[in-house]
Amino acid sequence: MCRNITTLRGLEPPATDDEIEAAAVQYVRKVTGVRTPSAATREPFEAAVRAVAAATAAILAELPERRTPPPTVPPLRRPQVQARIAERMAAREAHERAHELGLPHDHDDGLVVVRD
Repeated sequence: MCRNITTLRGLEPPATDDEIEAAAVQYVRKVTGVRTPSAATREPFEAAVRAVAAATAAILAELPERRTPPPTVPPLRRPQVQARIAERMAAREAHERAHELGLPHDHDDGLVVVRD
């Protein structure tokens, strides 16, 4: 099975919707072989992610509590992942702001470089 899917049952605090969706995305990527959905695969891919996330949330709600916590921390709870997500969000916001203000800018490795 996919090693990137983290055990969500027994987390304190409980798994968030974002963590459940991230696990669903990893599962659907693994079974379909689709890493980045194209126009042709986007809708079925996203429908599968929604279905897997719903099934995951349902089973997590129905299972009894674990006696011991999971051995690993989910990626979304790791500080280095949180920092990377914050960095991407800041870059995306800067990019959108540059477009809104009509500022000339370059797209360099996903980061926005505003030209003088």
